[in-house]
Amino acid sequence: MVSQPPQDDYDEKSARQKEIDAWLPITSSRNAKWWYSAFHNVTAMVGAGVLGLPYAMSQLGWGPGITVMVLSWMITLYTLWQMVEMHEMVPGKRFDRYHELGQHAFGEKLGLYIVVPQQLIVEIGVCIVYMVTGGKSLKKFHDLVCDDCKPIKLTYFIMIFASVHFVLSHLPNFNSISGVSLAAAVMSLSYSTIAWAASASKGVQEDVEYGYKAKSTAGTVFNFFSGLGDVAFAYAGHNVVLEIQATIPSTPEKPSKGPMWKGVIVAYIVVALCYFPVAFVGYYIFGNGVEDNILMSLKKPAWLIATANMFVVIHVIGSYQIYAMPVFDMMETLLVKKLNFRPTTILRFCVRSFYVAATMFLGMTFPFFGGLLAFFGGFAFAPTTYFLPCIIWLAIYKPRKYSLSWWANWVCIVFGIFLMVLSPIGGLRTIVIQAKEYKFYS
Repeated sequence: MVSQPPQDDYDEKSARQKEIDAWLPITSSRNAKWWYSAFHNVTAMVGAGVLGLPYAMSQLGWGPGITVMVLSWMITLYTLWQMVEMHEMVPGKRFDRYHELGQHAFGEKLGLYIVVPQQLIVEIGVCIVYMVTGGKSLKKFHDLVCDDCKPIKLTYFIMIFASVHFVLSHLPNFNSISGVSLAAAVMSLSYSTIAWAASASKGVQEDVEYGYKAKSTAGTVFNFFSGLGDVAFAYAGHNVVLEIQATIPSTPEKPSKGPMWKGVIVAYIVVALCYFPVAFVGYYIFGNGVEDNILMSLKKPAWLIATANMFVVIHVIGSYQIYAMPVFDMMETLLVKKLNFRPTTILRFCVRSFYVAATMFLGMTFPFFGGLLAFFGGFAFAPTTYFLPCIIWLAIYKPRKYSLSWWANWVCIVFGIFLMVLSPIGGLRTIVIQAKEYKFYS
């Protein structure tokens, strides 16, 4: 006869579990409103990637560019809907983290191995890219406002940008950063509008060309792949969507998917208002001569472009926090649940300060903005955004073969794999070309 563990032990374990869950950033606060989901999603989705879209269009060309942009918007909205639906598909249980959903679909071990590395690459990758973006935008702001000042290295601006995060990253959970996130969401709409409106007021440039820039066929093909990666990077909010939904209260009568989906719809309308005008107007005005960050192509009026760069800085401050929060959650879960550290403020302070310092150091070491976007965009964003939700959906719900759901999921999977395989090739080539002329910490 198997002896039962004493009830006291079980109660103690369950009490400890509750205490840890109340301390971890994702599960500690569940009183968010639907509009929190709207601006968290906007902040997560409309990142610095939007400023690279006219450049992506110049690499893709009019026809393929418009097709990829619109298809990506539709596919990622569909996969986001799947994630929202799957958050509470098991009665009485919530999948608060992407990897928990993966474990439910593929098993305890395999689910972790499939989801966690990809999610970490995305979240850490975004944080590094945002360190670079924040530093570059601060530098641009400084150079525009102060013409005759002595030039300051980009490295120092990245340090200035990081200093904000050494403070903000100690906010305990998602709900506590909702103010930062709201400011960031407003900023993203503002600088996107400035980017396309300032381009439109400039009028089409005299020597504008819409053909492919590269002289050789190989160059054109690689640039095309790189453009695909830039688009994939722009649609990257899925990595934090379950974590955002975990902050919304839920009962059997009123599940969290209702308010969450409402927020997602609002967010996606904002995404369309930001992405399509910036991409199409920017490309139409500057043609293939557009910079990899549209604000760099807009030199005048100086005050407006300086303002837009400052908006970008405020936005990426919020975005960095949204993507860092799940990483903090993973690191703190590992330390507290697996390595039995006590959940204390000192532990949190050390973990988060280390993470900010590490992303700052990597951002200062490799500031290749365009190449990084394409490389990370294809390598990790395409799977977690375009087709991993579809694979999980097929594994759990098993829709009838050749039914509408079956076809929709397979189309997304094929499109996503196509993006994942091709875009890192273009991104890596861009990094190699840029690295030739690069001097460390210059």
